[in-house]
Amino acid sequence: MFITTPIFISLLVTNRLTIYTKKTGMRTISPIISLILLLFVLNAHTQVSHPDNKKATKEYEVAVYYFPNFHLDKRNENYHGKGWSEWELVKEARPRFEGHRQPKVPLWGYTDEADPDQMAEKIQAASSNGIYAFIFDWYYYNDGLFLERALEEGFMKSKNNNLMKFSIMWANHDWVDCFPCTAGTTPKLLYPGKISIQTWDKMTDYIIANYFRHPSYWLIDGAPYFSIYHLNMLIDIFGTVEETAKGLENFRIKTKAAGFSDLNLNAVINRHTKQEIKDPATLKKLGFNSFTTYTWFHHVKMEEFPTTQYDYVREEYFDYIEKTFLNYDIPYYPNVTMGWDASPRTNQNFKYEKSDYPFTSIIVGNTPDAFTLALKQSKSFLDKHSKGNKILTINAWNEWTEGSYLEPDIVYKMGYLEAIKEVFTSTRR
Repeated sequence: MFITTPIFISLLVTNRLTIYTKKTGMRTISPIISLILLLFVLNAHTQVSHPDNKKATKEYEVAVYYFPNFHLDKRNENYHGKGWSEWELVKEARPRFEGHRQPKVPLWGYTDEADPDQMAEKIQAASSNGIYAFIFDWYYYNDGLFLERALEEGFMKSKNNNLMKFSIMWANHDWVDCFPCTAGTTPKLLYPGKISIQTWDKMTDYIIANYFRHPSYWLIDGAPYFSIYHLNMLIDIFGTVEETAKGLENFRIKTKAAGFSDLNLNAVINRHTKQEIKDPATLKKLGFNSFTTYTWFHHVKMEEFPTTQYDYVREEYFDYIEKTFLNYDIPYYPNVTMGWDASPRTNQNFKYEKSDYPFTSIIVGNTPDAFTLALKQSKSFLDKHSKGNKILTINAWNEWTEGSYLEPDIVYKMGYLEAIKEVFTSTRR
């Protein structure tokens, strides 16, 4: 609210207010009217100071994983060749069996996510369709950063990054050459996920200084949200759960020293993989505040090949988390996965046969309508079980080579983004 006529108010010794306006000059009014006027002005000031109250009190926070391998990176170019990004695999993908829909063609073209103007278009589309935050898959190895330009040059330099929040998930897994993979061979290890304790200290200092302080970084009750992908790899750095807890606590202490209320640590939990944590108490011992999922694929065994129905995976996932994750001592943030098709990461010249990742079953039937149903089920889960922040993670904004992307393609266009808007924006306060 804005007051267009200049008004100057001063309290007199007599507890009366003297008001000056250009139209009426000086006037003295009674105490009762003075009090009413003061309350009105203070209320107007409060509204001006907080112009985006709706955003500040949103009931649901939808956070979407962002995979940043769709720009030029010096490591990739040194290894794969000049001009290479993962868009090359998207372009080269082919149908691997009858009825298989490949290649997937992006409606916006093969964008450069490190270009702040092109990233601004993504931010506009995401924020206007109910997405609260991007969770960037973030890579840091013993020799430093990898794939950081999408965040640091794209998002952080975009003119409209105030429209939404961002955070990072440290993707601390081994980086292997699976671009593409050939069946029956072991992918070459390029960058080991296990780092030294010295690198951990250097990395956490970098995170606090360069990301947490950014005005668009996602804070939960004043604490920066920081997620870790591979807990067993994290524990390998320090040797034991107890020493890992000390390392995480040191990160928390540094974050508080930087002026934040706390550090909100989130763990990504997987099933049927090397990342599985067998003992639920481990998360509490390590000091995590919450846990979530990266993709349904990590929780549901898809035995049928070459395809599995989306509704089956959805039902299996929600059944599992209802029976298992509610027994943990910290909150679980549910996940909705748009799809799964990692065939673009396989050698297109060989037969597509069931094997280890990425030669896996492909999710079919993941239409925008089916996705909407999953969103509604996640919303019901949050309404029923959440005692604090109602947070949902979604896989993913742009996992094009794993078949899970909200960015519009030429078939469904804006359908998946519109589904999020339909389910989650109508209930905002």
